[in-house]
Amino acid sequence: MKILVTGGAGFIGSNYVRYLLESTDDAVTVYDALTYAGNESTLAGLDELYAGRYRFVHANICDLGALTAALEGHDSVVHFAAESHVDRSIAGPEDFVVTNCVGTNAVLHASRTLGVSRVVHVSTDEVYGSVEEGESVETDPLDPRSPYSASKAGSDLIALSYFSTYQTPVTVTRSSNNFGPWQYPEKVIPLFATNLLDGRKVPLYGDGLNRRDWLHVRDNCAAIDLVLRKGQAGEIYNIGAGNELSNRDLTDRLLALAGAGEDMVRYVEDRLGHDRRYAVDSTKVRKLGWEPSADLDQALAATFAWYRDNRWWWEPLKGVR
Repeated sequence: MKILVTGGAGFIGSNYVRYLLESTDDAVTVYDALTYAGNESTLAGLDELYAGRYRFVHANICDLGALTAALEGHDSVVHFAAESHVDRSIAGPEDFVVTNCVGTNAVLHASRTLGVSRVVHVSTDEVYGSVEEGESVETDPLDPRSPYSASKAGSDLIALSYFSTYQTPVTVTRSSNNFGPWQYPEKVIPLFATNLLDGRKVPLYGDGLNRRDWLHVRDNCAAIDLVLRKGQAGEIYNIGAGNELSNRDLTDRLLALAGAGEDMVRYVEDRLGHDRRYAVDSTKVRKLGWEPSADLDQALAATFAWYRDNRWWWEPLKGVR
């Protein structure tokens, strides 16, 4: 199969590209605009290791002409390209609406025009909004509460409308919080890990009791790939590992990995519209044959070790000198 991966230089996208190249014989084209959170260092060495199976196209997801040209001859698209940081969306929502909604429309338009056999649109559990009890299922109403999650909810609806209107074979995945290597160091786990590695305090929002389900990125990649190959067109698949932690608990685990104490925590004012809890029911994707494989504590330790051992990658991104 020949697969175009949009946003393939970002965190989840680059991990998915590595997953494909390591575990399949598929040919992969990465399509990425290389904004601040996407850079070619996340794909270092792939052109040499997988010569003939890997190609990179530097272009914007909203450029329909460039996207159509890059997509021609491909069987499938896995669409990661998105603006994804909540704090940035609060400070400046415009880029989120353009990239996430207009960009998704371009992907589906090009895919429909070229007759691509399958499109996977990668989304987030944040579109369901804060879930005080229980778990979100795929048929729950959407209740996004930040410009980021609202733009992702809009992109989900755009993608699914192409199935309803044109029968474009698109599926949607909604995953819980991912962590692992190559994650831009503004997100909580790499931010806290790299701060602690540099002897800097970690900024913990509010009372630290907001809760998230933590999913290792490799497990998410395996689930997305399964949906690509076995998922039913027009359907949504939640992906969650069942590793629910409060932010305070997560912080304590990272402090322990760093050998640091409570004095390294700096409580900061809670962000606007901070959802209290997310949790998804992943029964549907598990019925396809997926199960998370990563043990949370082992995966957190391995992730911390990765940032410890790969300063060459994250120090330039944080401006560390």
